[in-house]
Amino acid sequence: MSLTALPRIELHHHLEGAAPPALIRDMARARHVDISGIFGPDGGYFCRDFPQFLDIYEAATSVLQGPGDYARLTAAVLEQAAAQGVVYLETFLSPDFCGGRDLTAWREYLHAIEEAAAAAEAAHGITLRAIVTCIRHFDPDKARQTALCAAETAGRFVVGFGIAGDETVGRPRDFAWAFDMAREAGLGLTAHAGEWGGPQSVRDALSDLRVDRIGHGVRAIEDPALVEHLVETGIVLEICPGSNIALGLYPDWRSHPIERLRKAGVKLTVSTDDPPFFRTSMTREYDRLADAFGWDEDVFAQINRVALDAAFCDADTRAAIAKKLEPADV
Repeated sequence: MSLTALPRIELHHHLEGAAPPALIRDMARARHVDISGIFGPDGGYFCRDFPQFLDIYEAATSVLQGPGDYARLTAAVLEQAAAQGVVYLETFLSPDFCGGRDLTAWREYLHAIEEAAAAAEAAHGITLRAIVTCIRHFDPDKARQTALCAAETAGRFVVGFGIAGDETVGRPRDFAWAFDMAREAGLGLTAHAGEWGGPQSVRDALSDLRVDRIGHGVRAIEDPALVEHLVETGIVLEICPGSNIALGLYPDWRSHPIERLRKAGVKLTVSTDDPPFFRTSMTREYDRLADAFGWDEDVFAQINRVALDAAFCDADTRAAIAKKLEPADV
């Protein structure tokens, strides 16, 4: 099996962050909303750093104004992901953007997204599951409302709960109540940490939120004892190298710590985060990792097996995806 033919699993992915720029531009034009400032000369999203990225992300999301828009978004995103060889995708969804955390409205958005996902699975063979996500730089009270939306819709499609946003705002323990509610609902738990907050943010997420996975987590490399703890506990890192490099966390691919973490025995996966914002794709991630570290088919196959084991889906879905990871001649 060649590298390009490898089926891929992606666990760290923001639905709105994967919106094709052309789709957002068309929706803005139809509503006579001027968001031209978020695009660069080439028509793509333009951001220089993380604070600007958050602003542009929210500006782009502002033109998604109803369940129908999210259905269109889901269809477009899944078509592109499937074209990159992704067979299973967990995406972050926030009730903050889908109905303002109103449970009735959230159900309507979720229904539209699920219908679009089912159509994409039939057409392209890609399976989508959702991780409901609170936004750290909003506030803990809103996170509680988000957790209620997650708990009330937990099931085959909504499989996880997480926290994203600005790691430098607030403390993980401020969101413990929301995570406790999600845990009681049987949802898998993940938290963005160890990107801008440093290794201590990973420790805080593990101790205060008791998560199963860490989103990013790359700055754990700065704390050898933390790396050892990750290895011992089997906590999985959802690593997005292209995102980290695009936002200036590391200057280039060879400087990224993903290979050092892998060699240390840390379980990790590879994802795109917000692909059009960072001018990346799963194919580009794989190609750059192969160039920088000599990763071959066996390494990527192992990473996808880790991702399958770490996925929050049910046993039947996991078994179906496992078959897609098998070599074609088996």
